[in-house]
Amino acid sequence: MNIVNATIKFTDGKEIRLELYPDVAPITVENFVKLAKSGFYNGLCFHRVIEGFMIQGGGFEFKGGLVPKSANSIKGEFSANGIKNDLHHEAGVISMARTQVKDSASSQFFICVADCSFLDGQYAAFGKTSDDESLATAVQLSKVETGKWLYYENVPSTPIVIESITVE
Repeated sequence: MNIVNATIKFTDGKEIRLELYPDVAPITVENFVKLAKSGFYNGLCFHRVIEGFMIQGGGFEFKGGLVPKSANSIKGEFSANGIKNDLHHEAGVISMARTQVKDSASSQFFICVADCSFLDGQYAAFGKTSDDESLATAVQLSKVETGKWLYYENVPSTPIVIESITVE
C-alpha cells in the first residue's frame, strides 16, 4: 500500500502525525495534499471537538470568532456514494467532513478519537494517525473546554490553531 506521511503542527507545539492512503481514497488524499502544500490550512483552527467522538478542523480561521475559509468540493469516496472504501472509522482515522450532499467535502476533515463505525460508508476515510503519541494528542484535544459561538456548538474555548500541515 502506498503511504503519504503528513504532520499537523499546532501553534502550541503539539503535533499529529498521519499516514494518508492514496490507494483507498486517491481524490481525497490528492486534495488534502494539494491544500496542505499550498499553505491553505496554515492559521486555520479545529472548530469542533467532541470528547469520545472526533476533532474537526480545516474550514475556519479564528479571528475573534469563526471566519469560514472554503475550497472547491471533491467527489465523496465512500460506499454510499458508489466508491469502495474499506477504511473503518476507528480511533485515529482521518476522514473528510461534508454536508448532507455526498460530494460536498472540500477542506474540512476530522480525526476520530474513538470507534465511529456508524460513519463507515458515509464519509471518506483517507488515513490514520501514525503513532500512539499522535492519537493521544487527538484524544487530549477532544477533551478541551468547549462552548457555543453563534450557531456553532462544541467550539474550543481556547482556539486550537494549525500552524502548518507538512507532507513528505
